[in-house]
Amino acid sequence: MLQVRVRLFALQRQQLGRRELTLGLPPGATIEDAWLELARLHPILQPARGSMRFARNGEYVDVGTGLADGDELALIPPVAGGADRRVRQLSLGPAPIADGDLAAMRAAVADPEDGAVVVFLGQTRVSPGTPAPGQEGEAARFAGQRVVGLEYEAYEPMALALLERIAEEIEARFDVRRLALRHRTGRVEVGEASVAIVVAAPHREQAFEACRYALEELKARVPIWKAERFADGGVWLGAPPREGPTA
Repeated sequence: MLQVRVRLFALQRQQLGRRELTLGLPPGATIEDAWLELARLHPILQPARGSMRFARNGEYVDVGTGLADGDELALIPPVAGGADRRVRQLSLGPAPIADGDLAAMRAAVADPEDGAVVVFLGQTRVSPGTPAPGQEGEAARFAGQRVVGLEYEAYEPMALALLERIAEEIEARFDVRRLALRHRTGRVEVGEASVAIVVAAPHREQAFEACRYALEELKARVPIWKAERFADGGVWLGAPPREGPTA
């Protein structure tokens, strides 16, 4: 195992109550692998991913950069005096999306310069959806039954990378730079939120369009899979993913 010294500053130092920690990683691990392990061990860090930069041994590096035993990895939050109004919080995880989490997302995204904040919650419903190809026969077994919950699975590194790409597209298409998105993994009960999206923009048209785009592209492109659970079995849902953005 590689032993990497992780340095924490500002909000992240305050959240974890320490200035550094040691992280064990497998040989060949990258900066992104280190971040995913940190976020797994300390879920409170996840919302900061969109505004986080990384430095290895005192130099800014890309998330695909490899790590060596004894490296120092610094988490670099937004710096004092920065003029960029962009806020981008993108995360996946099993924790429920509570009212307090939603309030925190709104507080992070909203700005006095914005005239519109759009909040979307997608929640588990009791009626079944469209089965994935090959699951039609299995779905027929549960015809007339009510859904009792959902189960989400994600290819997390690719999913987070695609969410970042979608956020870049939103900025380019709608000039919207303030976005928070959380998606659940694991079990989600009926009535619970599986995804939350918060968008802030100067005008309502921008905010509505950006929020819709984020949701539709998430559902069409990001490798997150959903199974409906019934009292005595389950069915996977979905369609083949779209490889690129909407025209």
